[in-house]
Amino acid sequence: MTILVTGATGTVGRQIVTQLVARGERVRALTRNPAAAQLPGAVEVAYGDLTAPQTLGPALEGVTGLHLITVAEDDQAALRTGAELAELAAKAGVTRVSVLSSWDECSVEEALRAGDLGWTQLRCVEFMTNALEWAESIRAEGVVRVFGNHAGAVVHEADIAAVAVAALVEEGHAGQSYLLTGPEALTPERRARVIGEAVGREIRFEELSEAQYRASMEAWGAGEELIEFAVRLGANPPEAASVVLPTVEQVTGRPGRTFAQWAAAHAAAFRI
Repeated sequence: MTILVTGATGTVGRQIVTQLVARGERVRALTRNPAAAQLPGAVEVAYGDLTAPQTLGPALEGVTGLHLITVAEDDQAALRTGAELAELAAKAGVTRVSVLSSWDECSVEEALRAGDLGWTQLRCVEFMTNALEWAESIRAEGVVRVFGNHAGAVVHEADIAAVAVAALVEEGHAGQSYLLTGPEALTPERRARVIGEAVGREIRFEELSEAQYRASMEAWGAGEELIEFAVRLGANPPEAASVVLPTVEQVTGRPGRTFAQWAAAHAAAFRI
């Protein structure tokens, strides 16, 4: 079968593509810029835009497995095209769908619940890879600045992908909603120390005010919807964000990767 991966050039999408290829699956990667995809040679790269479902016809031909993201790739706003996407997938003959959801569901989940496609929901606490946002300040000043120092059971992008792959190629996952976490709950301050240990340098931690955080996101170019979502999470994260769950191991058969493992693998990004 052919599996279509949307968001294929993103952090999790690339991992899904790589892991599917390693299993010998036929993979088609959806992107708005095929020329810049830089994916393994065995992958078929197809043009498509989830905010414009009419562009997806060729990419869905012959597809029986589909990984969906729920936000637009340009501004991370929730997709409003879920009904069209679900209809196109059903018409194409898709039988398995994995969906990487955010905390707030959108039209994609609504449409899948209303239809007959077998789908698996992946909901995650904060990604470990979000720590790359600290790389510039760590390299320049040896400091991490964060709004909200709450503990989070951050999850490795490769573990998220592994669960998505299982849902796409194995029986028994349709109808499940998996909340994915890492194996430990760590505050940003603790994660900063772990990165310091990985690079052999002491990293300071400074907590931002809400006003400072909003200003930093605006300077980064984030849209209003994303800023409000991030502020809400930083000020009052869901209780589930700090609860460690065994889901990754239950689905994949191996323990989730630790933040120390992630930091060691990405240490070069934080070095001067």
